[in-house]
Amino acid sequence: MSKLEVAQGNLLDQDVDVIVNAWNRNIIPWWLLIPQGVSGAIKRRAGYAPFRELAKHGAIPLGGAVLTTAGDLPFKAIIHVAGISMWWRSSERSIRDSCRNAIALAEEKNFTSIAFPLIGAGTGGGSTVAVLDMMKDELAAVRFAGRIVIVQFRKT
Repeated sequence: MSKLEVAQGNLLDQDVDVIVNAWNRNIIPWWLLIPQGVSGAIKRRAGYAPFRELAKHGAIPLGGAVLTTAGDLPFKAIIHVAGISMWWRSSERSIRDSCRNAIALAEEKNFTSIAFPLIGAGTGGGSTVAVLDMMKDELAAVRFAGRIVIVQFRKT
């Protein structure tokens, strides 16, 4: 069974194999988007390589997950999840599916630890409390052998 933790801080400072980027359906070219939240932080610290790689995957189903390299970040990879719709809104389904699909990809690639931001909060319009509760509920039910960290952003 996985070990689920909730942490305060910066997703990019976690000691894990892989991080999750709360992304969109990947239909609008990444370079047209104004960097915000987790994606903006990743672009600033990882460089553009993960996003160029992500663009090659084309459209991602809502709640889907795609793996890329981590660019200049110290992780083994980044898992990008389509947590928000074309209307820039998250839903319970998109959040839960994003969690499940990210974990499935982490298992497939044999990662032993994964850190999530609050998927669908912020740009996605979800309340921090509701999103955290949904994610804790969903991730507590997965059969991942490693460590799972949900990171609530806090400037350090």
